[in-house]
Amino acid sequence: MTRGSTLPAHRLSPLSGCLAIPAQTRTSPTPRLDGFNTAPTPEAHRTLLACLRSVRWARRIADHRPYPTLDALLAASDEAAYDLSPGDLAEALAAESLPGLPADAYGAAHTALDAAHAAYEARFGHAFVICLDGVPQEESLDHVLAGIRSRLANDPEDERVVAAEELRRLARQRLMRLA
Repeated sequence: MTRGSTLPAHRLSPLSGCLAIPAQTRTSPTPRLDGFNTAPTPEAHRTLLACLRSVRWARRIADHRPYPTLDALLAASDEAAYDLSPGDLAEALAAESLPGLPADAYGAAHTALDAAHAAYEARFGHAFVICLDGVPQEESLDHVLAGIRSRLANDPEDERVVAAEELRRLARQRLMRLA
């Protein structure tokens, strides 16, 4: 029995002074993040509940302090939001309201938004939530109305997933404003 030819051994080139893992620097927290990290637990809970009205979410984030950076806090927020139970989600949704209309919005805009929101609440049993991060103020009404209209076609389980994602984005946006 003859063996086939074997491939020559592969040689690794020397690393010539390069680091295999990039050096990581630890930046100091901002004064607001430092204040959050050192705040008494009840105060941290109140701060977090202003971002997302889920007691379990707020407790989880507060219990894992201190956070070395805003990115670490936001990552913890995202992770906790992904783990919201149906009860946690219902608790958070119950405290949400529609984004406000611009001060110069005309009466028909209020009527259209009220009607769309009523249809949404009747279908899903909770307030419509949407994160308007990055949407110019003058486009927010159209964005909200389009969002409600398109999401009315969702089945309740799909809408629960979409609403949970919007809550996660809202919590993240609110945390960034605070820190």
